[in-house]
Amino acid sequence: MSKVLFIVGSLRQGSFKHQLAEEAEKVLAGRAEVSYLDWSQVPVFSQDLEQSTPAAVTKVREEVLAADAIWIFSPVYNFSIPGSVKNLLDWLSRALDLSDTRGVSAINEKIVTVSSVANAGQDQLFAIFNDLLPFIRTTVVGEFTQSRVNDSAWADGQFIASQETLSSLAAQADALLTAIN
Repeated sequence: MSKVLFIVGSLRQGSFKHQLAEEAEKVLAGRAEVSYLDWSQVPVFSQDLEQSTPAAVTKVREEVLAADAIWIFSPVYNFSIPGSVKNLLDWLSRALDLSDTRGVSAINEKIVTVSSVANAGQDQLFAIFNDLLPFIRTTVVGEFTQSRVNDSAWADGQFIASQETLSSLAAQADALLTAIN
């Protein structure tokens, strides 16, 4: 069974992005093994740290290497990729062998797709991902899913995916699995 690694770009417990990821997990149930990347301990990237790779970075790289595909659930911060998510991608895109800086990275040639739940800025976010992901040598698949936050979620913390969002997640999951196989 294919292994899909979810990267939830919000580290907040119960985030709307995590709730969207849970909906995608339901779509993949029985079709792929899903795991969630814990990247909460990854430090801010610095070449000074790169020489003796931090344990947290080694751990996330190993999980990415073991995955067949990556599904990113990203927030939108100031109409862009959050700095923390970009930092993670920076670490993952660095060569594993520092003697060859253009060499293979943990995320090299991984199949990747992106989804987001936010009320503004998703077009800009997706444009940035569409530029960044091929540059770091990933294979981008599927139409990205974008969803708005339902009004009641701001009061009760519960994201409710619309039927349109669920259909979009299903199509995105199909594209991801097709690309893997």
